[in-house]
Amino acid sequence: MLGYVAKLTRTPADVVEADVETLRLAGFGDHAILDIAQITAYFAYVNRLADGLGVSLEDY
Repeated sequence: MLGYVAKLTRTPADVVEADVETLRLAGFGDHAILDIAQITAYFAYVNRLADGLGVSLEDY
């Protein structure tokens, strides 16, 4: 799963059906694969939005 997430994050245009099939063979169902893709896309979106707006992290 992490290989798929990394590929979707770094080179999304290179993701092919075989990548999804690999997830299926690892035991993930279609709903889980959709969740994986949506969560990956959401975090990529939020990080790019924050970077684009110059948002800085809070100190903890």
